[in-house]
Amino acid sequence: MNARKDRQNQILTLIANEPIATQDELILKLREHGYEVTQATISRDIKELKLIKQIGLDGKSIYSAGTREPEGYPNGAGSILPGAIVSTDYAMNTCVIKTHAGMANAVGAALDSMNWDGILGTIAGDDTVFVLCRTETKARNFRDSINTLIGR
Repeated sequence: MNARKDRQNQILTLIANEPIATQDELILKLREHGYEVTQATISRDIKELKLIKQIGLDGKSIYSAGTREPEGYPNGAGSILPGAIVSTDYAMNTCVIKTHAGMANAVGAALDSMNWDGILGTIAGDDTVFVLCRTETKARNFRDSINTLIGR
């Protein structure tokens, strides 16, 4: 096995067995296992492995391989939503999704990858995602679908 694949397998093992929240933590853990890595290398590995951030049991954001996504949702898209979304609402043709701090971009990207019918696009800040829908009915239905998906 080549060094990159070996290192990436170790990353997957580490994040599966313990909560790792930052690249610095991941670098330290890899060094404990004999891998001398740089931040640039870890950044590339995270991108290649398509790691996502999820809310851990303690409420903090941690790396995940996203292997627990609901069927039909690509790249962990569905799995990030329940832990990240705080509330949903809509006004006219815009749905507003409030998230935990720092999670709005991940939620927006997850929603974009789901290709919802009637959604024109998303704009994300730190803790808010605006979802532009074609009609008010589409916005209400989207909000209801999100609430069902996240168990509310």
